[in-house]
Amino acid sequence: MISDGISDGFFAIGNFRQNPDQKLKITDGSDVIENRLEFLTNSDRYLNSWRFDYFSDESFEPDVVTYGIIINAHCKAKKHDEAIRFFNEMEQRNCKPSPHIFCSLINGLGSEKKLTQALEFFERSKSSGFPLEAPTYNALVGAYCWSKRMEDAFKVVEEMRSKGVGPNARTYDIILHHLIRMQRTKEAYEVYQKMSCEPTVSTYEIMVRMFCNKERLDMAIKIWDEMRGKGVLPGMHMFSSLITAMCHENKLDEACEYFNEMLDVGIKAPGHMFSCLKQALLDEGRKDKVVDLAVKMDRLRKTQLLS
Repeated sequence: MISDGISDGFFAIGNFRQNPDQKLKITDGSDVIENRLEFLTNSDRYLNSWRFDYFSDESFEPDVVTYGIIINAHCKAKKHDEAIRFFNEMEQRNCKPSPHIFCSLINGLGSEKKLTQALEFFERSKSSGFPLEAPTYNALVGAYCWSKRMEDAFKVVEEMRSKGVGPNARTYDIILHHLIRMQRTKEAYEVYQKMSCEPTVSTYEIMVRMFCNKERLDMAIKIWDEMRGKGVLPGMHMFSSLITAMCHENKLDEACEYFNEMLDVGIKAPGHMFSCLKQALLDEGRKDKVVDLAVKMDRLRKTQLLS
């Protein structure tokens, strides 16, 4: 029987039904089960009645990958008590948590400003026997940032450096995001300038968007030029931020140049951004330019459909 396009056997995994006494019957290999679990946990509606208490004769035993998927899903759904319950359950089953699981918990708890619990799991990760890696440190940096304890976040960065495990671009992206969130844009730019590793396109996007939002188009273009000088290709969101800012400052010729560049590299224009540019051009009586851009957009769309 098929329900919502997924077989009943598919739903059986993890005992999604409300009846807690119903046993699981799992005949697939663990890799298949884990793939299905990962698919199902993308939706919150499958997180309400996870149970591994009852198994059929096949005796499927969840492993560290299975628990990792479930714990990560509960953290993303902000069901941290349940995530911790599964963590405790896996330890009771003598299933050793992986660094990924610790990262999920530190990230999830930190983003909800449950810093004390996040720090507890960081300490547990240190004593787990696995070497501390950049993702775990980055999760800790994020936890401090969410609680606005930036000095502590910077201390973690120094510890990373002393341990030889970073910081990496993701570390800086986290810090920049939170400094900007707290309106500390000057400090964010100083951090960007002092980065000890190469920025990624994500880092450049954060900075371009920051300056565009602060109506500092000159600085946004400066960052853009630095990025292009290093051979980094911008993404759709960066084009969108810059072109929209140019429209607001009535720099329409420049906006059209960047719009054409975006299409030339094969990036489709987001609808809201084209609407902004279109209206700005129409307000200036430049209907012919709107038609030209629309034709070029349609040509790109057809090319992508054929490829």
